[in-house]
Amino acid sequence: MKILPVVLLILAIGLISDAVTVHEGEFSFSLESVKKLWDILANGESTKSTNRLSVFSAVTVCENPLLPKEFQSLCQSKNAQVHFSRLALLSRNSDVCELCSFAACTGC
Repeated sequence: MKILPVVLLILAIGLISDAVTVHEGEFSFSLESVKKLWDILANGESTKSTNRLSVFSAVTVCENPLLPKEFQSLCQSKNAQVHFSRLALLSRNSDVCELCSFAACTGC
């Protein structure tokens, strides 16, 4: 009987936190971490490429000290460039994830 209140408390905290998980291939990241990635990518863009995504190096992104630790496993994958490119494309439609978080979705 003592376990039930603890389980209910954990579930309530999970529902209140509105945690959204962004899935990319076999990797999963919190929406907040993906937003930090978008900031890193945006700061690396040249001002001439406002209408298209700039070309960036996954190595450069992975070496950035501001990159959340959640991305370390992605950095070690052999397709890191492809995964980062897809996450960068998602930044153009970030409203989808924002709406998803209010609808209590588990992922975008």
